[in-house]
Amino acid sequence: MFQLLSSWSRKQKAIVFLAIDLVLVPLALLFSCFVQFMPTMPLATFVSLFPILPYLLVLVAAVSSLMGLPSVQLRMYERTAAGRTAVLAILAGLTSAGLVWLAGIRLPYGTHVMFAVSYFIMILATRLVLFHIVSWLYLRAQPRRRVLIYGAGATGTQLAQALAAHETIRPVAFVDDNMSLQGQTLIGLPVYTPVRTAELLEKYNIDRVLLAMPSQSQPKQARIVTRLQKLGVEVQALPSFAQLIGEEELVDKLTPVVPSHFLGREAHAVELNEVCSSYAQRTVLVSGAGGSIGSELCRQILACRPKKLVLYELSELALYTIYQELGQLTEAMDIELVPVLGSVTDPRQVRQVLSDHQVQVVLHAAAYKHVPLVEVNPLSGLTNNVLGTQILAREAAKAEVERFLLVSSDKAVRPTNIMGASKRFAELVVQDLAARQGKTIFSIVRFGNVLGSSGSVVPLFQEQVSRGGPVTVTDPRVKRYFMTVREAVQLVLRAGADASGGEVFVLDMGPAVPIMQLARQVIQSAGYTVRDELTPEGDIEIQIIGLRPGEKIEEELSLNNTMIRTDHPKILRVDEQSLSELEMARVMRELRHALAGGNAAAARGIVQNWIEGYVDWEIAQQKLPS
Repeated sequence: MFQLLSSWSRKQKAIVFLAIDLVLVPLALLFSCFVQFMPTMPLATFVSLFPILPYLLVLVAAVSSLMGLPSVQLRMYERTAAGRTAVLAILAGLTSAGLVWLAGIRLPYGTHVMFAVSYFIMILATRLVLFHIVSWLYLRAQPRRRVLIYGAGATGTQLAQALAAHETIRPVAFVDDNMSLQGQTLIGLPVYTPVRTAELLEKYNIDRVLLAMPSQSQPKQARIVTRLQKLGVEVQALPSFAQLIGEEELVDKLTPVVPSHFLGREAHAVELNEVCSSYAQRTVLVSGAGGSIGSELCRQILACRPKKLVLYELSELALYTIYQELGQLTEAMDIELVPVLGSVTDPRQVRQVLSDHQVQVVLHAAAYKHVPLVEVNPLSGLTNNVLGTQILAREAAKAEVERFLLVSSDKAVRPTNIMGASKRFAELVVQDLAARQGKTIFSIVRFGNVLGSSGSVVPLFQEQVSRGGPVTVTDPRVKRYFMTVREAVQLVLRAGADASGGEVFVLDMGPAVPIMQLARQVIQSAGYTVRDELTPEGDIEIQIIGLRPGEKIEEELSLNNTMIRTDHPKILRVDEQSLSELEMARVMRELRHALAGGNAAAARGIVQNWIEGYVDWEIAQQKLPS
């Protein structure tokens, strides 16, 4: 039946509606004769009206067509055509009165009023019945998506009302945390407890859950969504009415917070004017130019007006991004910007780049730095961080560059992971070359974590908060040293300019920050509360997941805990024993052999034998107090 109706053209449907309206004319007249007091029998009176009926039908058909009533869609009839139908009924009543008078038929005037009223009501009632019949047929022919509404408050009930006549969506039930609503029936739909959600999905064959709780905090909504998605159902969230009309922003509650907010101290500031003479009008190469440290080095080096800045980067995307950014900054400057896509482990390319561009200063920030990743990829980490440093530093010495600065990490001190060990190896490589008294001034700057850098803890915490938690902390005892990327780079450039050769500089980063405290700060800075035993109704939970392979409870800054002050109060120097030239040659030969053979066990053994203070992570775990 529905297919037949669907096959009809708009003109065919209009003809049917017009025919129905014409059939209702004699029915309305007959009804008027029966309800109005007549001098004769009602049926006899109706028969006496037959002579005027054709004229009345012609007039009704003409007026209805002129008004376009037969062409109005059923679902739009009540809103757009009710007034025109009233006009048609009134004209039909007046016409019937005139025709009766002309025909000399004696009829009470109230009959014509009753005819107009009944005709108007019959047309509207017929359209309404037809609309429900067609809707029923359509719903039977077209399957509707069955949805469960999570939230039976004002937003949820308004949503259910809006969807009641929807062509493709059918709400079947509510779930709500409010116990006073559970068990009730709202808008014809039962309200259940969320505990029964899994049962309801199966019982009602639900395709989607609509989350209608815009007043709930974003983390709580995110937790609900995560729980529902685990049940294998699609979930969509509904904004509040205030959001829809523009009273509230359609954005997450979480807003970016500047990294220094979590530093717990004032960020150090260094006047670059004091050190720019070491970089001005020189050709500077920054390896790892697309990374967090490397890109900031490039930005601040530009302030010193170098002659040329060579961006050396392994990642094509990272190189493209920083090159585009710096290209805009150098439009008004007389600075040549050179993007170089390549690896520091390629000696031929390194040699060619240093020679072709007559590089005078090398700032080596390229490294694999993520502890868990390097721990499970030790050969790649050692190749990039150790051999890459040796190749770049050795070729820099051969090219007689003025300065070579290695950006190192506090994880290089008594490491329990391959990443830290590789950075200590890189330090030993640079110290070895510095001891040979060449023309190049080699130096090392060691510091801790950079707030806001890629893969660092603050962006991770913020991303977890945006998902509704939990925020994961490896161990409640963990502490780390932190700096902002800006202050770290400023101090690195100052240390590099002050170096006379062979120094290992350590930046003063203030006291170590407990990661547990940092997690709380990130949650609270986003406007949420921590959910724990004291505040079980809080927004975000902090979950302890255990130390990852290679992680330490606390980092150190030097092997002998002896710090020597320099001319700058925030830059310290440490004197640490390095390997002899023969020892360095031997260890690098062994390491190259292990890496070439793909022997991870041998590479770990070399780290164990030659890196002072190195302790395998599993052994270090056994020594930790419980």
